[in-house]
Amino acid sequence: MPEIKNLNRAESRDARLSREAEGKRKMFRTGIVLGMVMATSAATAADVVSIEEGLRIATIGGCHDCHTEGFAENGGQVDLAKALMGSHVGFQGPWGTTYPANLRLTLSKMSEDEFVRYGHEVKTRPPMPWFGLHAMTDNELRSIYQYVKSLGAPGEPAPDYVKPGEAPKTPFIVFAPPQIPAN
Repeated sequence: MPEIKNLNRAESRDARLSREAEGKRKMFRTGIVLGMVMATSAATAADVVSIEEGLRIATIGGCHDCHTEGFAENGGQVDLAKALMGSHVGFQGPWGTTYPANLRLTLSKMSEDEFVRYGHEVKTRPPMPWFGLHAMTDNELRSIYQYVKSLGAPGEPAPDYVKPGEAPKTPFIVFAPPQIPAN
């Protein structure tokens, strides 16, 4: 009889280990499936073209920082009445004085396809980080286009570019050191 008890214990332990191994296999398979679903969802989200995605990209891309007057002063809150209408505060440096463009006005003159092409090709004066637009996907640019177009009337243009050495007629931020070292 004692031998049978030991055999039953061994079978019981083996059965328990087998159940534990099967449970771990199921958890592993579930983890793989969930990982695949999450990866697919992230890829699908990047493919979504929407006004909401355009707002998200414009926010994390810093578009409102310069192109929405009062954005920083309002703690990063977007005033939809002013959103992306440019600014009368310029940025002055060795390039002259530039102003954040009224993006509503700029995009009002373009189709969505034209804006996508523009976003991949544009080069502007400092401090606009145009190279960030070049890095965006077509769908990201389409989302920005749809967001900007949803904001309403284009409004008035930002002040014109002022050449180096000429005096701007509006407030400006000096965006370069007073002395630039010679090369």
